[in-house]
Amino acid sequence: MKKLLFGTLFLALVLILPAPTMARVNVNVGVSLPPIVFGGPPELVVIPETNVYAVPGVDADIFFYGGWWWRPWQGKWYRSHKYDSGWGYYRGSPSFYRSVPSGWRNDYRQNRWKGNQWNHQTVPHQQVQQNWRSWEKNKHWEKQNSWGVQNKDRKGSQQQQKHEQQGDHERGKN
Repeated sequence: MKKLLFGTLFLALVLILPAPTMARVNVNVGVSLPPIVFGGPPELVVIPETNVYAVPGVDADIFFYGGWWWRPWQGKWYRSHKYDSGWGYYRGSPSFYRSVPSGWRNDYRQNRWKGNQWNHQTVPHQQVQQNWRSWEKNKHWEKQNSWGVQNKDRKGSQQQQKHEQQGDHERGKN
């Protein structure tokens, strides 16, 4: 009986005592994205038929959607609450990106959208940060001359409605 008691006590001490003396290893695998230098907070344009904002003044794709800044890099997606730092890996591809045409930047440069004149307006980053939620809820861009696209019908597309439903999970996550 004493042997069992001492054996149990010894085992408990062996398991408990080394814990504080063990070295702790913290492995943080983070990705440092190549920096994009901004002269100041970026101006954005809203991509027609979406609630996606893009930064046209840089060569890399940077988007703002659902309260997050989004950036693809090396086939993966990253997001941050800041446009210039704090990027964290996002598993998968954000749903909003399906509604962004691959040639949006050329359309921007040519002031054309699906063959129509696109009188895009830049929006200061501060305004987007403060108003994106109410603009989306109130269909601000849809009501404002159809995103600046001439001869564009004012109805929202079914694709946009589907996208909004799918994108709900990306909003408000920390």
